[in-house]
Amino acid sequence: MLPETRRSRPYSGRVVNHPPPDPHRRLRPRMPKSERQAQILTIAQDLFATHGFHHISMDDIAERAEVSKPILYRHFPSKLDLYLAVIDERGQALVDSVALALVPVREAAAAAAASGNADRDVDGYAVVHAVVRAYVDFADGCGVAASLLFESDVTRDDVVRERVEEPNRRNAELFAAALATFTDLTEAQTLTVARTATVMARVAASDTLRADRDADTARAADGETTMDTAELVAQFAWRGIHGMVRREVPSEGR
Repeated sequence: MLPETRRSRPYSGRVVNHPPPDPHRRLRPRMPKSERQAQILTIAQDLFATHGFHHISMDDIAERAEVSKPILYRHFPSKLDLYLAVIDERGQALVDSVALALVPVREAAAAAAASGNADRDVDGYAVVHAVVRAYVDFADGCGVAASLLFESDVTRDDVVRERVEEPNRRNAELFAAALATFTDLTEAQTLTVARTATVMARVAASDTLRADRDADTARAADGETTMDTAELVAQFAWRGIHGMVRREVPSEGR
């Protein structure tokens, strides 16, 4: 007599048929984390800028990025976190634009200082125009994505408002450092003037966005360019700053 063994489960009568593997199917390679985050940020930037924060869900972003929601949340814990990441990325791009625009000004000031003629070779108007032009060109180049910085629909949130204003604060500091090379204002006064002029630059950028969205505006009808906008606002700002320039600094005829 055979020893007693464990009873097996009764046969259910069902046969599970697994489809044979498709030899022609290619598995999608897993995207590196940094590339995936960059992809998600680009997609989120486009959706947030086009439709607004409140009209876009994480489902929308996941679907556009062709990823599952768990993967999306692995990179960004919430929609607000993703929105802030987009704001930070655009904000850094704006700061980089202003810093790059001021490079010739800083180089000229450094060369003047090296020659012992630090004051006379500084073109104050060039400083003002460089900052305004950087804002306008940024808005013109980024298109609707620039609205996330200049026309955000979530600024009632304190955290969002602080992050939106952060690049303007940093740009005002860059502007103030340049202004200090040709004015006799105190550090606090220089920063106040720089902040005010930066607000003007931001308004110019917003106007550029609105003009780009509406082909029937006077700007489009008259053939006005972004250069004209930058020139207009820069000259307006310069009229006020010009009176604060050190007497020995040339006004370049403006």
